Amino acid sequence: MRIFRHARLLAATGVALSALALTACQSGSGTRDEGAAQSGSPSATKDVSKPAPEKSPQQTGMNGGSGQASGGSADPVKSAQNGLGGKTGQGAKDDDGPQDLTICNGSNTRTTAQPVSRPLNHMLLTVTNTGSKRCALMYYPVLRFDEMQWVPQAIEDTQPQAVTMLEPGGSGYAGVLLSAADGSGTGADTGHKLVVGFQGRTPNSDGGPAAVPGLPAKGVHYDSALSVTYWQTDMEDALN
Repeated sequence: MRIFRHARLLAATGVALSALALTACQSGSGTRDEGAAQSGSPSATKDVSKPAPEKSPQQTGMNGGSGQASGGSADPVKSAQNGLGGKTGQGAKDDDGPQDLTICNGSNTRTTAQPVSRPLNHMLLTVTNTGSKRCALMYYPVLRFDEMQWVPQAIEDTQPQAVTMLEPGGSGYAGVLLSAADGSGTGADTGHKLVVGFQGRTPNSDGGPAAVPGLPAKGVHYDSALSVTYWQTDMEDALN
């Protein structure tokens, strides 16, 4: 009898335990969910404390930083050329810029050579722009009478502050000292043909076709004092 009661007690206990286990398994939350939340909290803390991975130079550049991709196609030589091309920066044109500068020469101007009474032994060169664009009279004229084998020097203290620019129809001037007033010059000669050369963007460079202005029928007397001023915008500056 005792054995039978003991067996019944064990059976009832087993049924109760099975019921509890079944209830726990059927629950969609419970201790397992709480465990997942607890384990997730340390993980989140760990992710925040981890340092951000460093970006590669290529990634930095693509994001607008100092990498190669953000550098564009900057070229010191091209930048220098653009700076020189105009006063208003890259993309804007300036008629005075080196790339657009038109040089005054025999093809777009008319040149005259006229001896003057004052100052003594002087001649005035006048160059008039006959073209449709303004042009630059660079430096000073290069003179040659007939077959002379030497080049007259420029009078350095006549160099203007800026290049002499001629608008269409405008004129520029240069004064020519033909001979020494005190007779100290040597190698006196008389020129019957005058060639006026024009300089380019750099000193002593070829600026294009020369001009051959007419001279008086009796010719022009000159000696070793022959010299010339820089191109001027004012006639008086050329003769003073």
